[in-house]
Amino acid sequence: MQFEAYIFDMDGTLVDTMPAHYLSWREVTQKHGLDFTEDRFYSLGGMPTERIFAMLSEEQGVPLDPEECAHEKENAFISMISEVEPIEPVLDVVRENHQKIPLAVATGAMQWVMHRILDQLELRQYFKAFVASEDTQRHKPFPDVFLEAARRLEVNPEKCCVYEDAQLGIDAAAAAGMHVIDVRKFHTPRRITAGA
Repeated sequence: MQFEAYIFDMDGTLVDTMPAHYLSWREVTQKHGLDFTEDRFYSLGGMPTERIFAMLSEEQGVPLDPEECAHEKENAFISMISEVEPIEPVLDVVRENHQKIPLAVATGAMQWVMHRILDQLELRQYFKAFVASEDTQRHKPFPDVFLEAARRLEVNPEKCCVYEDAQLGIDAAAAAGMHVIDVRKFHTPRRITAGA
């Protein structure tokens, strides 16, 4: 099938941020007395940080300010950003299609974090549209982030191909009626707690 646009998730798809994200999650959750395993972290890929803190707080009966904790976590992550690398097979697709068909980033990350990462790795120039967590009311597994990206690219959803690494995102892209390529089939992020 000939696609008219490609839409890329960011964390774990375009860039190998997941180990740094988990380290920053672990730092902040431990500080607040929350339990958050690496398996749970990966199962919630694509969900906004603030929402995860609210969920953990409710589940574990630990009172906290989810918005404040989300900022703590993102600041901890930003301090590790110099270690983040692009995921080369996905970046090859970006370079190959740049200036041929429109490309977008659609992520559960906050806008300022998304732009910091894309600027750090000099990737911003490849993309025509950017959709972050603030840009939609509902988040993955709802299709809104991908539908908004298609709208901004002015391409029908069924003509879009999405690259994703998380089940919530894969479900969201499928719900948007888009073709999905599961990055986990060719890229495995480094685990922090492997064998621990």
